[in-house]
Amino acid sequence: MQERVTPAQLAAAIAASQNHLLSTQDASGYWWAVLESNVTMTAEVVLLHKIWGTDGGRPMAKAEHYLRSQQREHGGWELFYGDGGDLSTSVETYMALKLLGVPAADPALLKAKDFILSKGGVNKTRIFTKLHLALIGAFSWRGIPSLPPAVMLLPDWFPFTIYELSSWARGSTVPLLIVIDRKPVFDTTPRISVDELYVGGRQQANDQLPRNGDWTDLFVELDGLFKLGEAFNLVPLRLEGIKAAERWVLERQEATGDWAGIIPAMLNSLLALRCLGYDAADPYVRRGMAAVDRFAVETEDSYWVQPCVSPVWDTALVMRSLIDSGLPADNPDLVKAGEWLLSKQILSYGDWAVKNKTGTPGAWAFEFENQFYPDVDDSAVVVMALQAVQLPDEDLKKAAIVRCVNWITTMQCKPGGWAAFDIDNDQDWLNQLPYGDLKAMIDPNTADVTARVLEMIGRCGMTTGEASVERALAYLRREQEPEGCWFGRWGVNYIYGTSGVLAALALVAPKSDYPILQRGANWLVSQQNPDGGWGETCRSYSDRKLMGQGPSTASQTAWAIIGLLATGEATGEFAWTAIEQGIKYLISTQQADGKWDEDHFTGTGFPGHFYLKYHLYQQHFPLTALGRYGAIVQQQQSLKIPLNLQVKAQELAKPRSDVSI
Repeated sequence: MQERVTPAQLAAAIAASQNHLLSTQDASGYWWAVLESNVTMTAEVVLLHKIWGTDGGRPMAKAEHYLRSQQREHGGWELFYGDGGDLSTSVETYMALKLLGVPAADPALLKAKDFILSKGGVNKTRIFTKLHLALIGAFSWRGIPSLPPAVMLLPDWFPFTIYELSSWARGSTVPLLIVIDRKPVFDTTPRISVDELYVGGRQQANDQLPRNGDWTDLFVELDGLFKLGEAFNLVPLRLEGIKAAERWVLERQEATGDWAGIIPAMLNSLLALRCLGYDAADPYVRRGMAAVDRFAVETEDSYWVQPCVSPVWDTALVMRSLIDSGLPADNPDLVKAGEWLLSKQILSYGDWAVKNKTGTPGAWAFEFENQFYPDVDDSAVVVMALQAVQLPDEDLKKAAIVRCVNWITTMQCKPGGWAAFDIDNDQDWLNQLPYGDLKAMIDPNTADVTARVLEMIGRCGMTTGEASVERALAYLRREQEPEGCWFGRWGVNYIYGTSGVLAALALVAPKSDYPILQRGANWLVSQQNPDGGWGETCRSYSDRKLMGQGPSTASQTAWAIIGLLATGEATGEFAWTAIEQGIKYLISTQQADGKWDEDHFTGTGFPGHFYLKYHLYQQHFPLTALGRYGAIVQQQQSLKIPLNLQVKAQELAKPRSDVSI
């Protein structure tokens, strides 16, 4: 067996990590770190302020500095760290820099132009990049898919309504019904073009929607017919649909100004209000702009915009890591965090209730405020975090947990799993629409979210509804890949999915499923890097040959260890050599101040198209792995159980509750 790290090494690493995390807790009780994506968020905010004329009071010089600083040697800007440059991201950044007054002759833009043209230029960009260019006359609205406003008027019983779109697509698309109907071309200061970014010049611009040579070309034909109707003002229920979209947008603005908790929905809603003639001083607009400002990160010389904020997610996961690494359940800092989480429980109905007719409120969202869009993943993690702490008002805590668990129960999808925000949001044909080129129009159940729910059931010792759990187990069995791993929808990628499923199955699966767990664990072991760590590139979403492969990172190494430890607890077969190498990797890469550092993106927004870097992932997940490892080793030593013998999961279980699902 691999030589273990010493108890002193492990204790020092855990203490340093705990001290770092505790030092970053907000006085209100929560944890929150920046959420990084790509530079298009900042580029689109620059465009928004130029359209509204609100850029004067904002640090646009710092935004320019930030955009310049993110350009890579090849001339382009990246979708994720080390991706070699992304065309659409680069075009939007080029546009933003010109809007900020950077001339086309600037060396940075000349370099960017060469990169963009080498990738096919504007004609090859995504639909949303073309839409942003169309707003300032740099692309023809003819090349933007039409969206019939009358879709807002479809009744619930109709085969398709806006509620068949994923929550993020819905929040972004409804305001675009207004924008695309109006087809505005806004004057900006300065007024710019990007004609130089078309291969062969602007005269070679292609305003035809792309065809695939298959049945999906029907959508292109239908779009042409709709555009013909627009030309002759023959669009049915157009004005009624626009008014319904306007009401929908206004009704879903949070009191804090946010829409759906994500920048795309916020920017698109503000664009819709601009198209409808709202004034910059209007309360809806002022609140919306203030919400966008709160998503910005400003430093001494830089200004950039996050796609979202994640305090509930961050807080619950940090709490779990501190508990798993030995902090007592009544630790004052954990108590403060637990009470903050309780204050964020959502007790009002949201969009989820349109299709879920039996559920009652009680879930949590990702952000500070997002009343309309709580999600299953956050809610399950919050339940586990709250269950593990001792709060002054335990009755209140238990009641909150029961409400949430009951809500989660009603969100189970027909295939047996759980999705993030909605139930049975799985009409995949929507991803074939020309408008849906990011392939993120729906929110079907996924292995990682399903696993989170099952882990919640098992870790909290709930009395489970056998039929519901068996359906979920059957779903996970079907979702296992031939290699033994599971796809990760919300984290990169198969390492994330596999770790989550193993952590869940280890707690709730029958012994007859242990071979399934072992296959997953064996796959993780097979992907370990020579340095002892694990890593997986974002490219694995588009190339299965890259599953589980990439430079080692702290967060992905921790995921693998967590999955292997869970499998060992359940089956008694610990992959100690791989686990020990992983633990050594984490300890050897920890910095003196207790932190870990990683450049790579390990979070996922839209597979293949949009990735995230949670700046706390590299801190709390390693602590969770070290803590769980230390607890298992200590337990085995106290029981004097040889490492190759089974340790029954129930002997290591935490105190159980009496809530049910």
